[in-house]
Amino acid sequence: MLNYAFKRLITTIPVVWIAITVCFFILRLAPGGPFDGERPLPEAVKRNLAAFYNLDKPLVEQYLIYVGNVLRGDLGPSFVTQDFTVAEQIAIGLPYTIIVGGLAFALAIIAGVLCGIFGALKRNQLPDFVLGGIILSGLVLPNFLLAPVFQLIFGLELNWLPVGGWGDGSIRYLILPVCVLALPHIARISRLMRGSMIEVLGTNFIRTARSKGLNDTPVVWRHALKPALTPVVSYLGPAAGYLLTGSLVVETIFGIPGIGRYFINAALNRDYGMVLGTVIFYMVLIIVLNLIVDVIYAWLDPRVRSQ
Repeated sequence: MLNYAFKRLITTIPVVWIAITVCFFILRLAPGGPFDGERPLPEAVKRNLAAFYNLDKPLVEQYLIYVGNVLRGDLGPSFVTQDFTVAEQIAIGLPYTIIVGGLAFALAIIAGVLCGIFGALKRNQLPDFVLGGIILSGLVLPNFLLAPVFQLIFGLELNWLPVGGWGDGSIRYLILPVCVLALPHIARISRLMRGSMIEVLGTNFIRTARSKGLNDTPVVWRHALKPALTPVVSYLGPAAGYLLTGSLVVETIFGIPGIGRYFINAALNRDYGMVLGTVIFYMVLIIVLNLIVDVIYAWLDPRVRSQ
């Protein structure tokens, strides 16, 4: 298992390097810069700022300096927020992003698996069609549209929940953003689980279990659940990436002080350091999550380890 995990980790190194390189040159070659504001700075001030941030050096040299700093764990300074480095801003927003994303991830797994099992047991019956239609609405509507709809219905019309902000961090402030973030993945996981469970319930070992007099409950939870989870587990890695990228929009709409809001503000202000640092952080986090999912998948299906 350790050899398999090590091989998977080694294959991610070129991906990380290519992603850093592409993002660096795209940002540097785009028109405009972090010091181009509504009120132009004096040329002497701009030259001093460029020298301080190494922007006066050739582009290739800037790239080598940045990659060297990243290898030492230094994501560099923010070009706009002078009081905090990129790493410090990520550390400030990370707890909020983890709470919202983690709760959405857990909700997506639990609700998606349960809905998929229910759909498989009620296959092609009215409850299956009704539940599937409700869940798929979360997949059809993007989160930047679903979030204002939820704010309008549950926040303004019914006045049940706050429409945004973090407040005291209680569950009332988390319900709407977590649900908006989780709904598309509940739909995907439930469809995967439904199809996989239907396939597993039709296998010979399940027929043998039922021939011994077992009803649906022990058959599903003791015999069919583990093999049926295989395609769901394979989706959890990409799902974690989708949740992280989706949280950029959700955090901005709901006013949550997470990494997503820092990233959006940095992109609008052309803060090279913050944008690159956030991209690298998200990329490393997604790679780690995918590695964990690969190991779990190999545990569920030993045939994967030999590939």
